Amino acid sequence: MDNSPAFRPLFAGEGVVRALLRARDWSDFPFGAPEAWPAEIRRTIDMVLDAPAPISFYWGPDCLYFYNDAYLQVLGDKHPAALASPFWGSWEELREGFTPILAEALAGRACNLSDIRFTVVRDGVPETAYFSYALFPVFDAAGNVAGILNPAADTTATFISNRRREFQLRLGDLLRALTDPAEVVAEASALLGEYLGVGRVAYLTVDDGGAAGSVGRDWTNGSLPSVAGTAVNLDDFGIFAAEGARAGRPLIVGDASTDKRCAPYAHAYAALGVRAVLAIPLLKNGRLRVILNAHDAAPHRWTKAQVGMAEDMLERTWAAVETASAQAALRRERDESEYIFDNMAEGFALLDPDWRIVRMNAEGLRLTHQTTAGVIGRSHWELWPDLLGTPVEALYRQVRDQRTSGTIDIPYTLPGGDVWMEVRAYPALEGGLALFFRDVSARKQAETQLREADRRKDEFLAMLAHELRNPLAPISAAADLLQLGKVDEARVRQTSQIIGRQVRHMTSLVDDLLDVSRVTRGLAELDMQGLDLHRIVTDAIEQVTPLIRMRGHHLALELTPAAPLVMGDRNRLVQVFANLLNNAAKYTPEGGHIGLRTEVRPGNVLFHVTDTGIGMAPELAARAFDLFSQAERSSDRSLGGLGLGLALVKSLVQLHGGTVTCASGGLGQGSRFTVCLPRLAAQEDDGAGVLAVEPALHDGGGPLRIMVVDDNVDAASILALLLESAGHQVVVEYDARDALALSTAGSWDVFLLDIGLPGMDGNELAQRLRAQTGTAGATLIAVTGYGQESDRAQTAAAGFDHHLVKPVDIDELFAILATVTRAGA
Repeated sequence: MDNSPAFRPLFAGEGVVRALLRARDWSDFPFGAPEAWPAEIRRTIDMVLDAPAPISFYWGPDCLYFYNDAYLQVLGDKHPAALASPFWGSWEELREGFTPILAEALAGRACNLSDIRFTVVRDGVPETAYFSYALFPVFDAAGNVAGILNPAADTTATFISNRRREFQLRLGDLLRALTDPAEVVAEASALLGEYLGVGRVAYLTVDDGGAAGSVGRDWTNGSLPSVAGTAVNLDDFGIFAAEGARAGRPLIVGDASTDKRCAPYAHAYAALGVRAVLAIPLLKNGRLRVILNAHDAAPHRWTKAQVGMAEDMLERTWAAVETASAQAALRRERDESEYIFDNMAEGFALLDPDWRIVRMNAEGLRLTHQTTAGVIGRSHWELWPDLLGTPVEALYRQVRDQRTSGTIDIPYTLPGGDVWMEVRAYPALEGGLALFFRDVSARKQAETQLREADRRKDEFLAMLAHELRNPLAPISAAADLLQLGKVDEARVRQTSQIIGRQVRHMTSLVDDLLDVSRVTRGLAELDMQGLDLHRIVTDAIEQVTPLIRMRGHHLALELTPAAPLVMGDRNRLVQVFANLLNNAAKYTPEGGHIGLRTEVRPGNVLFHVTDTGIGMAPELAARAFDLFSQAERSSDRSLGGLGLGLALVKSLVQLHGGTVTCASGGLGQGSRFTVCLPRLAAQEDDGAGVLAVEPALHDGGGPLRIMVVDDNVDAASILALLLESAGHQVVVEYDARDALALSTAGSWDVFLLDIGLPGMDGNELAQRLRAQTGTAGATLIAVTGYGQESDRAQTAAAGFDHHLVKPVDIDELFAILATVTRAGA
């Protein structure tokens, strides 16, 4: 024992470790009491205890463990049990790696260890720390190794800082190599989990409301299960956690089982199998977008460096995900554009500033009869030199140079034939040109047809105006003549006949217009019954005979002996054949020949109407049945009519399930029209062809008491004069309500009511007259300008007995009146 004055008492002084050593019972210590220790050991231990930096000393074969107060940070909860005890009793977990190094020092060789990782338990929480060590042998007087001096330096901060820089570098390299957003999240999460040493990293995407989210991808080291695809309600983990996340504050929970904040929500943390949670929120434009979660099944002391690494990872990953998403969207847009261009119904070509074709889609190749290899890289003008110097070249140069767009239609000859091509040109990037082109031959043809139809419509309207003005002229002259007041009875009768003829002609024109409109729109109603077509033809000939005689034509009939039967509407079929015969008579010069021949086949009946008239050019024959189509006529329109007859014939024949055709040898060669109708089967022939017998007219027994109601004063007055001239007693009213009031006075035989009356229309007035006892049995006659089937149905429903269309056929009116029995007779 060294008793030199310089050697002060061992364990003297202040400090936690010195106090423990002074108070220790050394009776069981292998080397006895401190007073018996060798001087070099006493000096070494005293030096350790005085050192300000962490340092320890291993003594003897068992490496009895001495250390100073500064070394307590390394030991954590291993102190005080480790003090003056065998080293391996406290550090058994280091035996495998540390034994060879310790053996080197015991052999007398100094060693250095850098950044050794330790899991230190401090305050009951495991913590990862890093230390660097130097092991120096301590020799006794004989030169043998008596112990090992072990100064230590806590390099945790430096190590973590270096690791963070390393992490950032690896993360940057990783993110640059990835293009898929999901892969970016997965790989970055794995890297962070590795550096943090945790069990799971989860990337939670938050919904727009900031209240919930879902885990798209996560990483786990196997100690915790994956939570990918899990929906998460933020409030389930505590209001403090949810509100903090929405405010952008990290959630740091070292041990959820002891954290008082987490106690009310322990079930949520337990469901995830976690005790330690690090949650880093990411806000963009004031809205919570993502929460990055690091989970561990054991308590974890989160360091500032770890929080910083997680924040770095989240910010950079978000940017990488946004970039990858944008790139993915661009790729999708490119792929969609490729698909659209390759599948669009029009051609597309892209030209560079030097007119070389950079790209052409499948439809463009088809339209131009080219191949990809044949066009890509070649000059547009090399492929289509005939377009040089044309408006196409001018358009291309204008678009390319002025950066405007333009469209042109061009006729072009392709290997498949002549076409019309629409070309649209747009400026492209870097001075190029984008071309869209398509075959518009069908549209051009339709436009031509529309122009032709428009021309024929204009001609028709001009003809209509002429036809309507023609009868107006004599009517106007007759009216002027009657106003002179000095006209004898014969001249009045002649004038009246002129007016009557012209009114009937105008009525016929209007009827033709309404008829063709009603029939061609499918609004005509047919009264179908079995008909003897010979009788139909006879009725049609009867109608046309005056015109045939007036023009001196010869009519030849060639009818089959057996009367063919068809199912049809008698009046409409008469109209068909009368129109055909009338057409032949009008367009055949005077003294011509007209023929009508019937032909019976097993399932059809054919009617051939031929003439020796002016004939038709082939283009007119092809559209003879179109509306507004007719041959050239004399400038005086002496034949009359609107040229609607053939269009009406075609529609009516089709309504009967038949067909009609036209043929002509050309101008001056006459025409032939053939109508084909389905023949009625033999078993359906019984009773066919029986015509209804018109009811016999009888004398009503004297003059009738008639009320005329019409707000048109002139129309009402002239009708009253006509009725009075026939001996009837007539009262005129111009208002429906006045007429209704007057109807209760006396008895009335007939009411002639206009339908379009103001206030109360004619239909309502008729219903009220039918409801009154005194007028319920009177004859009600509608006098109106409306003659559609629907109009007739309305007047019948209102209680009218008859429906007359203006201008009233006076003979028809008088025939109706002749059937009326006078009240009280």
